Amino acid sequence: MAEHPSRDAPVRIGIIGAGTMGHKHADIIARNGSAELVSVADPATTAFAEKYRIPHFHSHQALLDAGGVDALIVANPNSCHVTTARDCLDAGLPVLLEKPIATSYAEGAQLLRAAEATGIPILMGHHRRHHPSVKSAKELISRGDLGRLVAISGTWFTKKPDDYFDQPWRVQPGGGVMLINLVHDLDLLRHLCGEIVSVQARTSNAVRNLAVEDTASVIVEFENGALGSFIISDSVVAPWGWDQATEDDPNFPFNPTISCYRIAGTHGALELPQLAKFHHEGVSDWANPLSLSFAPKGPGDSYSNQLEHFIDVVRGVAMPHVSVSDGARSLAVIEATHRAADTGRTVLISEITDPLQVTDA
Repeated sequence: MAEHPSRDAPVRIGIIGAGTMGHKHADIIARNGSAELVSVADPATTAFAEKYRIPHFHSHQALLDAGGVDALIVANPNSCHVTTARDCLDAGLPVLLEKPIATSYAEGAQLLRAAEATGIPILMGHHRRHHPSVKSAKELISRGDLGRLVAISGTWFTKKPDDYFDQPWRVQPGGGVMLINLVHDLDLLRHLCGEIVSVQARTSNAVRNLAVEDTASVIVEFENGALGSFIISDSVVAPWGWDQATEDDPNFPFNPTISCYRIAGTHGALELPQLAKFHHEGVSDWANPLSLSFAPKGPGDSYSNQLEHFIDVVRGVAMPHVSVSDGARSLAVIEATHRAADTGRTVLISEITDPLQVTDA
């Protein structure tokens, strides 16, 4: 790895992939005085480069060969993530890699080994972990305010426009609402509530009749014994989901009255992202009214906080908060969820992470 960039100069960042997430990252960089967008690679369009007045390259390898960058943000199609990130590692450049890490756990494990061998840092783009409400919730849960976690539920409902599916990779294996969207939610629940050890699931493509699912219902078991359920759909008219409940993305109408996660324990319950905490002041049983308080949270949004952290990672003053190992584990949960939906049985995460442990459970 080259020397860390000077603190006196902006970190020079190149973006690989000029789609929705590439534009999102570019806009966040433009608002940050400690970073500078210097180049983009995308085989399909030059419009991104023209918009941001930066050099355009038709391939990520051409961008890497040209040099002049301190770090890369990889936001190309899911199936390209591992090969692109490995080329960045070979060039000695830190990476912010959009989720999912890969389209299979086995492929993600290859990237994990490569990252370990090179020592070049990769920050996984599970941006929700950087949201101020998540940091507060993690602290609250860790110090035992909710007691022993018992039951968790979550929802992500929205209606994607038809032209969203004009991108071929979104309607082929490697796309679908579970790998594109649910991976965020289950990663966040892993972060807050502990490792997921098994899943059950049903999926449906009844609305769009595509090769990938538009709706999924999932039951998860956590290592600590808690049970969780999550339902997700990108084909419904409804307000419940992370994007509507936060101000992370101005493209989504903000509704401060809704929640998307509910985490309940033996001492209390928490709604996210509002940080509404419910508990009993006296005798704790269902006949007594619940008290409501709101936990404090810090400033910022997921994407801005993620970029600030990535800059620190590039400068060598921080280790990635969301590691390649984290990204691989969250993908393993999604892979297990697909297998559970396909087979109709409970699937252990260890069946994915250690194929020798496959059972008929």
